[in-house]
Order: sequence, then structure tokens, then C-alpha cells
Amino acid sequence: MAIYDAYGGDDEPIDVVANQLRNLGQKEAFKPLRVKSIPDGNTYQYFEEAGTDLGQLLTRSKNIQSIKSLDNDLAKAIGKLSGGLYIVTASQGKGKDKRRGAMVASWVSQASFQPPGLTVAVAKDRAIETLMQVGDRFVINVLKDDNYQELLRHFLKRFPPGADRFAGVELLEDVAKGGPVLVEALAFLSCIVNKRLETPDHWIIYALVEQGNVADTEAKTAIHHRIVGTNY
Repeated sequence: MAIYDAYGGDDEPIDVVANQLRNLGQKEAFKPLRVKSIPDGNTYQYFEEAGTDLGQLLTRSKNIQSIKSLDNDLAKAIGKLSGGLYIVTASQGKGKDKRRGAMVASWVSQASFQPPGLTVAVAKDRAIETLMQVGDRFVINVLKDDNYQELLRHFLKRFPPGADRFAGVELLEDVAKGGPVLVEALAFLSCIVNKRLETPDHWIIYALVEQGNVADTEAKTAIHHRIVGTNY
């Protein structure tokens, strides 16, 4: 279950409703959402992330069944497609209306020479997807092969709705237009979304690269090798 209260009118108190649903045996997806003041960007992001978490819970069984249904040999063959490791960051708005997010990505590929463009696959149940609409900007942070583990562990954590995904991470806030740049990144690419292609479970984002830089010309990109193609 998932409930929220905007504290208006003659609504039933949110805690009473929550307790009634618990007594009926309903499983709580997350704590009740409370809006006690005029919503701002942080409020909307909090609700979007809560909704994303709820969607993941509701589709988990279906996703597991889809994974199991894929032929084992086919899954192993698809798993031989390797890719780099990246952290996608995005930021919009200022002050109380500021919204930002991040995710680990390995399905990133150059897609055009002129203009320079790339594609990144974003699962439909990722909260950052709402910050990557046509015309939005984001940043691809390229991870180094000799120091990516700590950053990977940090951004693979399950964050509660509204949590700051960048807490404890060294950032360069004003280097790129699309979002923060990770200090430990090998390189960054600042991009603007040009087109979106829908697939059954991902959005393929085609973006034009507007800006980029390399921090260490001697380092190599971290590579992700999979065993099977049924997961990342």
C-alpha cells in the first residue's frame, strides 16, 4: 500500500487510514507521504521516487518470470555483450525547486559522429528517467578501471525516497550544464536529449554531446563483463 496526505479539507487523518490498511493485512511499500506546505521541486522528486519504488515492487514478480523464461544459451550469448561503467547524473532547477538524480549505467554507446551523439538505455522504473526528457540535459561520468568500486557501491545502494544520492561523494557542481561531475571520474560528457525510443522495459535516450573533458589521459575506462543477458 501507499498513501499520502496533503492536509486539506475534511480528510481522514493519514495515520488512521494507514493503521486501518495495516489491520487489513496490506503490506506497506513505504512510510506515508505527508505534504504540509506548498509543494516544491524536492516534494515532486520525493513523490516520483516513492512512485518508482512502488512500481518496482509491483512488477518484481513479473520481471523475475521474464528472466526465467529466456533460453539459457541465448541469455549467455547476450551476456557476452560488454560495456563500460558510467554514472549518469542530472540536475534541474534551483533552490527549493532543485531536483537531481543519479544512476549506474553500462548500456552507453556512441551513436553518431556529426553531430557527436550517444545513446544510453534507462530502465522505465528509474526515477532519473523523468529528468531525461527531450530538451533536458544530463552528464555521463566515465569511471576509471582502477578506482570505480567505491563509487559503484555507493550508487548501487537502494536510496529511500528523497534521499540525497550524492551525500559523501566529491562533486564539481558548476563544470557541466546537465548535472554534477564526479571528482573521481576519468572523464565527463555533458549531453542534451534529442530523441527517445521506447522499448518494452527501457527508454533509449539519444543525446547530443555538448561538452566533455578527460581528467586522466593515461587511465582506462572501467569495463563491465556479464555472465548472462537477463540482468545488468
